[in-house]
Amino acid sequence: MDLNLNEEQKQYLETVRRFVGREIMPHAMNLEKGHVFPFDIIRKAWDLGILNLSIPEAVKGYGIDLISTALIIRELAYGDSGIATSAMCNDLANAVIAMHGTEAQQHAFLAPFVERPLLASFCLTEPGAGSDNSAMTSVIRKGKDGRYLLNGSKCFITNASFASQFTVFCKVGKSSSPFIACVVVPALAVEPDTAEAGSHACREIPLPCGGRIVTGKPEDKLGQRLSNTATVTFEDVEISDAQIIGDRRLGFQYLTDVLDYARPMVAAIGVGLARRALDVTLAYTQQRRQFGQRICDMPVARETLVAMWKRVELAEMALMKAAFMVQEGAPDRGVYASLAKNLAAEAAVFCSTEGLHLHGGYGFMSEYEISKLIRDAQIIDIYEGVREVQNMIIGRELI
Repeated sequence: MDLNLNEEQKQYLETVRRFVGREIMPHAMNLEKGHVFPFDIIRKAWDLGILNLSIPEAVKGYGIDLISTALIIRELAYGDSGIATSAMCNDLANAVIAMHGTEAQQHAFLAPFVERPLLASFCLTEPGAGSDNSAMTSVIRKGKDGRYLLNGSKCFITNASFASQFTVFCKVGKSSSPFIACVVVPALAVEPDTAEAGSHACREIPLPCGGRIVTGKPEDKLGQRLSNTATVTFEDVEISDAQIIGDRRLGFQYLTDVLDYARPMVAAIGVGLARRALDVTLAYTQQRRQFGQRICDMPVARETLVAMWKRVELAEMALMKAAFMVQEGAPDRGVYASLAKNLAAEAAVFCSTEGLHLHGGYGFMSEYEISKLIRDAQIIDIYEGVREVQNMIIGRELI
């Protein structure tokens, strides 16, 4: 494994860093206070070519390796982890189509994202089935005409209020079935120019094929307020065979594959946020003086800064190895994806917490960025599998 970046990867990094410094960092704090979804920033990211990174070269015209993808997501998260989450979840929804869809399905369901700045939703979590996917109750059943009907509700769905397409995991036949299917439901296209970014209303989407989708009010979250999250309910949505990805009985395997892809991306979000917390804190302690000296010159404060730096660097090394292992298709890639996810989440929570501590009372004030970072960090330890689930995966492989 070569840790040196090639020239193309260096160009990606420089491009994304300029974009983040110009379009995200100067505006993130004010946008968050306004609770307005930053669809215009998403559009600019699409214009730049740093959205929909999982779409294969055959559809998009060019391909991006997984390590470059992780680096791009990391840089976006340095600017705002909510925006990075919205971008990453587009790939979460589309990666399973890229991995297991037919050539016709890839062109039908992925080409629209190349042509226009659209968002997708990955629909897995349910109110009664968080980490336990076997407990999901969303189901496809055959109707009278031989077509399937999809019914069920999903919660905590990123991009739901603005999604133009939904990738849905559901049971086959009945909720007690051991078989899980993956289906794709295209909906009315929502673009930045037509989206009501500040709306907090429910959304009803009638479908030409039959049935409807209903999204709930956007969730009022502790952090990552620049990503949109809402419930999604599918009511008698007709599903043709062309909308079923791969074998309708092998959805659990497809889910495992896409989560192995996604967890390094979540780790990248954690690393980006952790590094931002370190940089914000370092800048503050270099400027703030107490007892006649800079806070960063006090031995006890410097020890904390060193501990923060160590967490960031260790998480980044784990991220790079995980991205490499997944890219190479290594048999034990899932272990390293889980390890990277856990270490990056720990780094994000630790660095934002200790960073707030070194800010003192000022860190508790909402005008200081560290107060936002500590709120944003909490979900990284939860979504795409809580730390206990990652430890279960690692432990299972170890024995």
